[in-house]
Amino acid sequence: MVQRKWEIFPGRNRFCWNGRLMTGRDIGLVSFTASLIVVCCSLFIAFDGVYLARKLSIAIPIIGAVLFLFALTCLLRTTFTDPGIIPRASASEIEYMEKLYNVDPTNGEGPTAYRPPPRVKDIEINGIPIKLKFCYTCRIFRPPRASHCSFCDNCVENFDHHCPWVGNCVGKRNYRFFFHFCLSVSILCLYILGFSITNLVLRSFEPGATVATALRDSPPRYPIIDSCYYRLSGFHSYLIYNGQTTNEQIKGSWAARRGEVVANPFSYGSALRNFLAVSCGPFPPTLIDVRGTVSPEDEEAMASYKRATAMPYQVGQYNLLHGNNSTNPTHTRTVSPAPNTLPVVVTQPGHSHTSSDTTSDVPLPSEVPNDSLHSDRVKENKDSKIGAAV
Repeated sequence: MVQRKWEIFPGRNRFCWNGRLMTGRDIGLVSFTASLIVVCCSLFIAFDGVYLARKLSIAIPIIGAVLFLFALTCLLRTTFTDPGIIPRASASEIEYMEKLYNVDPTNGEGPTAYRPPPRVKDIEINGIPIKLKFCYTCRIFRPPRASHCSFCDNCVENFDHHCPWVGNCVGKRNYRFFFHFCLSVSILCLYILGFSITNLVLRSFEPGATVATALRDSPPRYPIIDSCYYRLSGFHSYLIYNGQTTNEQIKGSWAARRGEVVANPFSYGSALRNFLAVSCGPFPPTLIDVRGTVSPEDEEAMASYKRATAMPYQVGQYNLLHGNNSTNPTHTRTVSPAPNTLPVVVTQPGHSHTSSDTTSDVPLPSEVPNDSLHSDRVKENKDSKIGAAV
């Protein structure tokens, strides 16, 4: 029987329909979110919509139904779309990394030592210096704006946040659906609220009716949607206006420090262009082939990740893949590394970038014992401005 890659996927994700759909682990709150929207809109269309269609226009329930379907579609697209997961290093890349940083200080007369790779890599994007950070779990340098989600255990491109209400990370490939969902639900809430008031007003003006009888004849059959949707859509509109993500806003990545003005290299220069890039820009392809068949290299890489979390390491005595003396493999998705540096992966579309050879000397906790790593970090932090920031 053919085994698919989604069956051995290292992240904490759920897959449906033989790997065609993927989502996060916390899928329960998605059902709650969808139920609130379905119940609220169904009651409005079935009761208030019928009355308003008879008194005013048939277009009122039809427009409400269209807004409801659009909001529900955006919710499902956000939930079941790959947010932009970056594939982890393959077995050949891990083996290359291990060989690159295993050095022999005794020229073959003694045991080899392990030289940790640099923790950050300096590049420039549109003239702005950017630091690429190394991911300990995925064994890659994360592209700009990417971050490792602790809930899904994946590095995600243009990581915004992990939203439990949609059951998935919000990143490069599903941010537009998330923003359209927040915006459409906000418009739908205002639409229902406005015509609910209209319904009560029309009933109160009927012969022999009052406001009290109108409330009695048409009691609230659905909850008034909380204003959190308005605040959420407004907040993300502000982020798009400035060309930022929620992660960057929380960390203050482009905030002015000590009187210095920090330019955002990922902004398109105007609010209109930023909104068009989010809503109408090209849909990026997925980087993970979850429906592909499992190869021996995939199985070897998966075994290496399991060993990395289950086995103790000894410096200079353990190779992650028990590698042989074969030549270094060719890396098709990275640029050629300079001596004593790791390959750099930069995948920001629409912007030119140049890689720099400047690297930090802060060590990366690879296959190093925890106590030795801690002492090395403490010693390194005293002489480094970068410190232990991840």
